[in-house]
Amino acid sequence: MTVRPQQVKVRVKIAPRGMNRLRFLARRAWYAMVRFVYSVKMSPLRPMKPQRFEALVGFGRHPAAKLLSPEVEWFRTKDELLLGVINVDIADEDFYAGILARDGDGRYRMISNVASIPTISAARAVLTRLARGALRNGPEAFVQPGEKGKKQDIFSPVPGKKLHPSFVILGNFVGHSAARGLIAEMMHHYVDVDGNFIEQFQTTGFDSRVWELYLFAYFNEESLLIERPKPAPDFIVSRGDLKAAVEAVTVNRTQSQVEDHEAGTSESSPERVIELSKDFMPIKFGSPLYSKLKKRYWELPNIKGLPLVFAIADFHEKASMTWTSTALVRYLYGVHHDFRLDEDGQLVISPLKIEKHVYKGKEIPSGFFFLPDSEYVSAVLFSASGTISKFNRLGKIAGFGDKTVRMIRIGANHRHDPNSALPDQFMFEVDDDYFETWGEGVSIFHNPNALIPLPQEMFRSVAHHRFENGQIVSTLPEFHPYGSITHILVPRGRRTKEQEALEAALAVEAEEDAKEES
Repeated sequence: MTVRPQQVKVRVKIAPRGMNRLRFLARRAWYAMVRFVYSVKMSPLRPMKPQRFEALVGFGRHPAAKLLSPEVEWFRTKDELLLGVINVDIADEDFYAGILARDGDGRYRMISNVASIPTISAARAVLTRLARGALRNGPEAFVQPGEKGKKQDIFSPVPGKKLHPSFVILGNFVGHSAARGLIAEMMHHYVDVDGNFIEQFQTTGFDSRVWELYLFAYFNEESLLIERPKPAPDFIVSRGDLKAAVEAVTVNRTQSQVEDHEAGTSESSPERVIELSKDFMPIKFGSPLYSKLKKRYWELPNIKGLPLVFAIADFHEKASMTWTSTALVRYLYGVHHDFRLDEDGQLVISPLKIEKHVYKGKEIPSGFFFLPDSEYVSAVLFSASGTISKFNRLGKIAGFGDKTVRMIRIGANHRHDPNSALPDQFMFEVDDDYFETWGEGVSIFHNPNALIPLPQEMFRSVAHHRFENGQIVSTLPEFHPYGSITHILVPRGRRTKEQEALEAALAVEAEEDAKEES
């Protein structure tokens, strides 16, 4: 008997041509749209801005995650109990969907995920299913291993301590609500090595702690792996095989300086700013930098063999950081630059050596990078932007704070014209179209005598300055601000009686402090 093989009918779908092909494509697009509407509109998740997702999740994400599997879509429930993210797997060319929820320490962490999803529309459907399952299971399912159950509440006043006026303003005024929300979120991920960060943030060390938080945010944005060793340095950061030690330092106001310059140098004439930049400010920068140099950090076992960076910011006076960077350059390299236009209209820059700085009887040698032992310092990092205003602006574009508050940023930025000696001016409103990074405005000044030079690729997105043949040679990003002022506009109806009472209390306290000092 002859057995014939069973015939199997195979249905082959062939794409039509001409008008039929147009109908075919239109029908396929319609079905795709219906699937998308069902997966999103019928989902407990809603699309969210990547800036807000970054503020909620980014400070706890491993630097390699975004490189290996970039995020392409972001979602949240209405109350942000859950967050959702879709990543693309570059190696496998498929998608990954994950749901995040807060753990006992307040950090968003992954609670469920699915990998190897063929299309993004399928990934959206998977995300919806995962979110529904997580909501059914409830918060008990969000518990993660390694939780300490201790949330760092940075804005609850430490009892029995005199609060710093800037902390009082940050913690109470509606105009700073965006910065308040962003900092509170960051503290879920910030490691308090010494156990006194919150106390110092609220009292005597407000400016220094703000600077450390800023550096933490910038290093995270650079996709650096961040370590917080004890007792020093403040940070050890790494990118692949590259590592560097970073010690934070600030220029703080002294009592004698308050008496001399309390009137507000930030509003002084350009002539007075130039005069203070010659000697007064180099001495102000020199004091904390030299103190750090004498601590010989390079001898610590965890720093030996690493580039050492001193990260400095100026808080000696209100808004002083907007005009003091020139003085730092003078002090670091021991030169200042004279400029003129030649007969052909070309800019000619001539470096002039500075031997020392003298101000009111105090004298220091110029040229920090030429001092004994300074060869162990690889570079100095500076930014005029590590202030509450930066946190306020980035907090606002991440969706924190009172929505009625407006912010206008005005400042000066580098003009990319080889024959220009003056910067450009800018003015932006911080709105939905506004863009800013943490690294914007950061400058790295490299030590020409460093025993262990700092690789430029460690800090990729910022300005780098080198001293070559007596000249400062700079590599600058497309937009590099030298300094800015942020004007905060609060509707009259948002100024509560509590805030007005707080202003009055601060004025009385300042008056009492002035009487005690006199």
